[in-house]
Amino acid sequence: MKAQWSMKIRMGNLRDQENDADTPAEAPPDCREETYPCTRMYSVHRPIKRCIHSLCLYSIPRVYVINKEICVRTVCQQEELLKAELCREKSGWPKRLQRSAKKRCHRRSPKTWKNSN
Repeated sequence: MKAQWSMKIRMGNLRDQENDADTPAEAPPDCREETYPCTRMYSVHRPIKRCIHSLCLYSIPRVYVINKEICVRTVCQQEELLKAELCREKSGWPKRLQRSAKKRCHRRSPKTWKNSN
């Protein structure tokens, strides 16, 4: 009973994903959609009927099915930069310095004609 219930949930999730795929979503300007192979392997029980004369036996072996699909994901530039930085840190490199034109080093009291004395 529990397996049937989880299958219903999975089928419901698949239907929701199909409905979401039908409605096009607007991606932010710095994002792009990319396709990638999403191959999944799962196991199913396939009944096999073997008959010897008038006696039939059923066996239910586990069979592995490979589901080859092409999926689509939205990739944003900011996420790519964060992933690249995380990969850099995991490989042992130090963090990159964040530089910005807005963050300038200013002296506490710069010399101007007003406070030069």
